[in-house]
Amino acid sequence: MIRVLKQGATEAETREADLKVRQTVEHILEDVIARGDEAIRDLSVRFDRWEPESFRLSQAEIQALIDSLPAQVIEDIRFAQAQIRRFAEAQKAALKDIEVETLPGIRLGHRNIPVNSVGCYVPGGRYPMVASAHMSVLTAKVAGVKRVAACTPPLNGVAPAATVAAMAMAGADEIYLLGGIQAIAAMGIGTETIAPVDMLVGPGNAYVAEAKRQLFGRVGIDLLAGPTETLIIADDTADVEMCATDLLGQAEHGPTSPAVLLTSSRKIAEGIEAEIARQLAVLPTADIASVAWRDHGQVILCDTDEELLAEADRIASEHVQVLTRDPRWFLQRMTNYGALFLGKETNVAYGDKVIGTNHTLPTKKAARYTGGLWVGKFLKTCTYQEVSPEATAMIGEYCSRLCAIENFAGHKEQADLRVRRYGGKNAA
Repeated sequence: MIRVLKQGATEAETREADLKVRQTVEHILEDVIARGDEAIRDLSVRFDRWEPESFRLSQAEIQALIDSLPAQVIEDIRFAQAQIRRFAEAQKAALKDIEVETLPGIRLGHRNIPVNSVGCYVPGGRYPMVASAHMSVLTAKVAGVKRVAACTPPLNGVAPAATVAAMAMAGADEIYLLGGIQAIAAMGIGTETIAPVDMLVGPGNAYVAEAKRQLFGRVGIDLLAGPTETLIIADDTADVEMCATDLLGQAEHGPTSPAVLLTSSRKIAEGIEAEIARQLAVLPTADIASVAWRDHGQVILCDTDEELLAEADRIASEHVQVLTRDPRWFLQRMTNYGALFLGKETNVAYGDKVIGTNHTLPTKKAARYTGGLWVGKFLKTCTYQEVSPEATAMIGEYCSRLCAIENFAGHKEQADLRVRRYGGKNAA
């Protein structure tokens, strides 16, 4: 039996908040379309109190920020980027161009072609998301993207040195100190001084996600990332301290971040609230994490692994930590998740910062139909065909008859022309 011991926010409450965000973003995007750079500057002053002579950082400014950082910070960024590059390169190596002869004289193939230009958003605010520079900029460059523009907001009127360093070290071609909707609009729509991109990627708050959603079609996007989600699957081999630590470790992302404990251990289910309270008393980010747990935390008690599996696939969480006696049992059976973290020795923070997999992942049940950002997202798999004279005469007759079934006279004539020219016996 599946029992919900603690329930999070309702879908109706979430929809109401989404509507307000949607309307705000729509007005701002229309303003940028109408006024370009002038609108971007006004929005930057309004939201970030930031009005530099140029939003784009010069190479000298970038180098000065890099030079201002301790050597250990640079080394740590370099280490993290090496792991992410290594895994992205392995993923790219798995993607092959192909060409096959499906019938004599008919050659079909596909090529994996990088997107020409990408805009990467790297969030700032309370948490300068240095790691997001690795995940977006570096992965795009491994894919072969020629032009990568990257935006991050200023922090209290100052450039975030570590974030800018990570962008530059990852290979960004242009770096702008711009945040929020105005950054997404500048890259996605373009202005007098910022050329538009073909694709937008990177996480952000609800306004950033909505701006990407509204621009989708005009540009490509990676995915629509909502608030960070985490799901802990725990059986009686887990302990309540680790469960609480890992729930709060993701709940601190924001006050609307869902954190779900899915367990077959009554002891853990009944003890989690007290342990959460104990840890919140000393957690420096408790002001955020406590609200997320209060409003969006859930505790679900199951009897069997099969029930845990069914609930986990129903929830389709962004991050899933499997703290059970046999984590790979879930790896072999789960179908809906952004990323799996198997066993007590790993955790979501590793994936977020350093281990090598990408941390931009599907939320809001999107894991039912997509994975997260990876090198393949920056590649277009484009097909081509080449047909010999003998083959076109043969396949043209099939095509002609099939076009006639659908009443496509123009299509039929395309086929019939080849049949007449290249030797078909039964030209229409």
